Amino acid sequence: MNAPLATPTTETFSLKRRVEGGGTPAMNYWGCKSEYGVLTDVLLGKADHIKHLSTSSLSRKYLREAPCNIEVAKKQHAELISAYEHFGVRVHFHDMDPNLPYQVYARDSSFMTPYGAVITNMANWWRRGENFAAIRSYQALGIPIYDMITAGHFEGGDFNVIEPGCVLIGCGGERTQDEAVQQVKGWFEKEGWEVKPTYFDPFYVHIDLMVVMIAEKLAAVCLETTAPDVVAWLKTKKIEIIPVPFQDTVTLGCNVMSLGKDRVIAPKHSRTLIAALKARGFAVAEMDMSEISKTGGGIHCMAQALRREEA
Repeated sequence: MNAPLATPTTETFSLKRRVEGGGTPAMNYWGCKSEYGVLTDVLLGKADHIKHLSTSSLSRKYLREAPCNIEVAKKQHAELISAYEHFGVRVHFHDMDPNLPYQVYARDSSFMTPYGAVITNMANWWRRGENFAAIRSYQALGIPIYDMITAGHFEGGDFNVIEPGCVLIGCGGERTQDEAVQQVKGWFEKEGWEVKPTYFDPFYVHIDLMVVMIAEKLAAVCLETTAPDVVAWLKTKKIEIIPVPFQDTVTLGCNVMSLGKDRVIAPKHSRTLIAALKARGFAVAEMDMSEISKTGGGIHCMAQALRREEA
């Protein structure tokens, strides 16, 4: 299942590592403090069992007009795996279950923190088994669980770390519910984090379709749809914003993956963002995700960072 570790980890697997009241110690090997530190290890699903289901406005539109070509989608995902390997990222895979056609979107069933993985609580009935599969994956890797969300639906694409100790949590109401947002908010505020919830139209599914950190103090943001108070909040933190046009975000053009050291994996059609990144000296791996993204997710949705080194 897993690539070999570069260094041994002495973590002990646990189903709940979180310390009540805060003060949970950081792990000694695994974990992520940011979305832009150097990515060393990533957890992916495979596209073996992918289907095109009605999961969002975008996926329903393509179901009506131009359904996903599954064989092409599988090839596109294989190329994405190769891109991670090309950049020296160790790729780990979920154990795949044929009953879980959306397991390829590894971001949603969990999210990583400095203290352990959080197991989420999926909204669509056909995805709820992904949470159980994620627990097995973390157990196999020896990565402890920080805690499991129980207060309502919450999906990993709505936990958006802006910088160490600061997180933007998205809530569209359909995939992530406010009850769960408040549960997660309480946990991380007790750990000393700044937590900003933001509420948006469920057309966008998750916050990482509108706001994604690219590097320290640099974010890709759809200004037309991101709440003005969020944009203002980012600016108070001296974060430079690269505007991504609305039409590009509709086709997941903002949903990119930072690898650290000014390297990014991005969908090739996101020309405005790619041009802005290259002008800043970034190396951009441009991937054709045109078919697989018809099923409702992009590059960032397909990857759960397991370990990032300090930026």
